[in-house]
Amino acid sequence: MENDSQSLTTDFIFLGFSTLAELQKLLFVVFLLLYLVTLSTNATIMTIIRLDPSLHTPMYFFLSVLSFLETCYTFVIVPKMLVDLLAERKAISFLGCAVQMYFFLFLGCSHSFLLATMGYDRFVAICHPLHYNSIMTRRVCVQLVIASALIGLLAAQADTTLIFCLPFQASRKLNHFFCDIAPVLSVAFADTNLSEAVVFTLAIFVLLIPLMLILISYLFILFTILKIPSAAGRRKAFSTCSAHLMVVVVHYGCASSVYLRPNASYSSDKDAVISVAYTILTPLLNPMIYSLRNKDVKTALRKSLRKNRLSQKDFQ
Repeated sequence: MENDSQSLTTDFIFLGFSTLAELQKLLFVVFLLLYLVTLSTNATIMTIIRLDPSLHTPMYFFLSVLSFLETCYTFVIVPKMLVDLLAERKAISFLGCAVQMYFFLFLGCSHSFLLATMGYDRFVAICHPLHYNSIMTRRVCVQLVIASALIGLLAAQADTTLIFCLPFQASRKLNHFFCDIAPVLSVAFADTNLSEAVVFTLAIFVLLIPLMLILISYLFILFTILKIPSAAGRRKAFSTCSAHLMVVVVHYGCASSVYLRPNASYSSDKDAVISVAYTILTPLLNPMIYSLRNKDVKTALRKSLRKNRLSQKDFQ
């Protein structure tokens, strides 16, 4: 009995969606369907890129890594959220909360630097096409992905350690549906000014530096495209960047509105809505943006479906 009461005082309680008690079963069904579609679309992209030799290029290698990150990212947040929508007591242990925040930050930070890497890939492809194969070798691509992951690991380690070393209130009620930075800091028992300053500095590093690198890459890309004499050539060059640009706008738009602002302006209801967008909708939209706007992916998908139909006929 003593152990039970002790665990209750160390658990964090989620209050996310508590104001929508009558709609929680409906939300469960909607979010479950979106989650399954997200998993299937990302899995489809990874499988097609893996199986089709014509897609064994740096751009699609980065796209498959992006899909893998999106899959892991949703796995960290959504299953627990779905369980909580049906549970009376929506709780997570101290260790569970720390682990969830760590992997959420790790995958989110890695995602930011991977988008910068994909911007660099487009810069080399358009601005230095003759040297593309010699610059973007398999080894360089793997090193860029590893570098993105290492930066994500270090940033997540720094933030999570800093936050979970703080003492917390006995009543640890988070007005959110997962262990995000601002909600957890809001139930800290100590002065959080230093922690907030460090977290904000890391957010600037993780979000603004990759965004600046992307903007610089696209500045050079724009100058190069404008030098192309034919309108058809300019359209073709820009079409290879449009999907990446759309993903960049969605990712940095959502992340900046939550993490690049003073903690005093924290709004639990507003942040919960934005969090739904970048934890559920964004991982669903990203593979769709790339697959629907990319001729190579659509062609590879059609070939794969055709091959599957032929193999089924042969089997019958």
